[in-house]
Amino acid sequence: MLDADLKSQLQAYLENVVHPIELVASLDQGESSQELKALLEDIAPLSGKITLRLDGTDARKPSFAINRTGTDVGVRFAGIPMGHEFTSLVLALLQVGGHPSKASQEVIEQVRNLDGQYRFETFMSLSCHSCPDTVQALNLMSVLNPNISHVAIDGALFQDEVNERQVMAVPTVYLNGEFFDTGRMEIEQIAARLDTNAHARTAERLSNKAPFDVLVVGGGPAGAAAAIYAARKGIRTGVAAERFGGQVLDTMAIENFISVPYTEGPKLAASLEQHVHEYDVDVMNLQRAEQLIPATTEGGLHQVRLANGALLKAKTVILSTGARWRNMNVPGEQDYRNKGVTYCPHCDGPLFKGKRVAVIGGGNSGVEAAIDLAGIVGHVTLLEFDSKLRADEVLQRKLRSLPNVDIIVSAQTTEVTGDGQKVTGLNYTDRTSGQPHSVALEGVFVQIGLLPNTDWLKGTIALSPRNEIEVDARGETSVPGVFAAGDVTTVPYKQIVIAMGEGSKASLSAFDYLIRLPVEVTEKETVAA
Repeated sequence: MLDADLKSQLQAYLENVVHPIELVASLDQGESSQELKALLEDIAPLSGKITLRLDGTDARKPSFAINRTGTDVGVRFAGIPMGHEFTSLVLALLQVGGHPSKASQEVIEQVRNLDGQYRFETFMSLSCHSCPDTVQALNLMSVLNPNISHVAIDGALFQDEVNERQVMAVPTVYLNGEFFDTGRMEIEQIAARLDTNAHARTAERLSNKAPFDVLVVGGGPAGAAAAIYAARKGIRTGVAAERFGGQVLDTMAIENFISVPYTEGPKLAASLEQHVHEYDVDVMNLQRAEQLIPATTEGGLHQVRLANGALLKAKTVILSTGARWRNMNVPGEQDYRNKGVTYCPHCDGPLFKGKRVAVIGGGNSGVEAAIDLAGIVGHVTLLEFDSKLRADEVLQRKLRSLPNVDIIVSAQTTEVTGDGQKVTGLNYTDRTSGQPHSVALEGVFVQIGLLPNTDWLKGTIALSPRNEIEVDARGETSVPGVFAAGDVTTVPYKQIVIAMGEGSKASLSAFDYLIRLPVEVTEKETVAA
C-alpha cells in the first residue's frame, strides 16, 4: 500500500510515539479488507511501539482501532484512511501514542473537563478536503477525554449505512446516535457546543483585550496578508475570523497562484495561518462579526461586536470577510440542503456514486464540477440560465466529450423537489419557449457564484448595488479609519493573488492613516487604553 518514500517519512514521524499502541483490525474476505490489512501490515513494522492484531470484532468491516495499550485511549477508522485522510491517520497514531497536539492549552483543558458520555461518528469521504479538520478534531478529543469516543466512517465503503441515515453531505457528524452537525468543524467549535458556559467566558476574555492599532476582520488571503503587513510595522495587530482560511478551505485545485504551479486550498490556508503566527498577531479564530460601530470622532476607537457578545476595539479596522456561495433562492433549496442539495462536488460527490445529479451553473466552477462528478455518478445534467455556457472553451470541449452528461441552456431552475427526506428531482423552465420541465435525480450541486459577506455592515458603510464594500484605490471605505480588501469589496476579479495584494495595500493604508493622526489623539487613546 505504501511506497518506500512514504514509509520512510512515516517511520520518521513514528519516532515521536511515546506509549505502546495496538492496531486492532476487523476484517472480512472483501477486497477492501485486504487493502486495509496490507496498509496496517505496512505501518506496524515502522515502530517498535506498534503491534497489530487482525482479530477485531467490530460490526463495520473493514475497520480498525488505534488503542493505547492498557488504557481506554483510542480512535477508530471504518474504511481505509488514505487520500485526504492519511494525515488524520498519522496524527491519530502520534496522539494515541502520546505525542502532544498543537492545540492550545486552553482548549485541551476545556475538552478534558467535559462531563458526560459522548459517542461521535463522522461520515466522510477520502476526496473531501473539509473532512480532515472535523475527523482530526474529534480524534483528538477522544484521546484527551476517556468519556469521548470517535469513529470516522468512509461513506463510499458503507453505502448501506449512508442510505439508511440519509447522509448526503460530508462531513456529517452524529453524537450518541443523533444528528449533531454537518460541515467543517474545528476542535474549538465542537468543545464550545458541548461546554454550555464557553461562550460567556470567551466573550468576557475578548472584551477585556486592549485596543488594537489594526483589527483585521476575516482570515482569508486578504486578511492574512493585511495582518502580516501590519505586524511587520510593529503595531498591535489582531485578526477576528469566523474560520481562518476562508473560501480557500473549500477550494480544491489552485493552479494560477503565481510561482506555485499547483497547490490545494487547505494546504495554502495552513501556510497562511502558519505565516501569520510567525508574527505578533492576536488571532481570534471562530469569531463571527455582527456589528461595526464606527468611532464618533476621527482618530477615535472603532468597535466590532462579535456573535458571542464580545466587543473588540481598534484605531483602524480592515474588513476582509470575503464571500459565500450564492443560493438559487428557489422553493426546496433550503429544505433539502445537505439532503441532496450541496455546494461542494469534491466533498460530497462520492456519496452520489452511480446516482443522477444536476449541476446548476455553466461557468468554470459549474463545468469543472460536472466533469469531476461524471467520473463518479451515474448521470449529470448541467443547467445554465444563459443561452450558452460561460466556461473556458477547453473545459466545454471536455464536458461535451463525456457520454453521461446532458447540457441544458436557457434553463431557469424553479424548484427542488423531494419526498420530505431527500431530493427526488428539480423543476426548470425553458426561457426560450416558456415550457416547464422536470428532471428526476438524487442530488443538486449549486455552482452559480458568490455573494459578499456584508449583511452585518448594511447601514453602517457604503455598499455597492451588489452589496460589495465600496473602496477607493487605497482600500479606504466611506468611514475614516476603516479599510476593506478582498472578495468583499468592489475590486474586480475575485482571485487569491488579487486578494492578497489588496490586503497588503489596505494594511499599508491603515498604517499611513495611523501615523498621520494628530499626536494629541494618539496620546489620548493610549492613556484611555
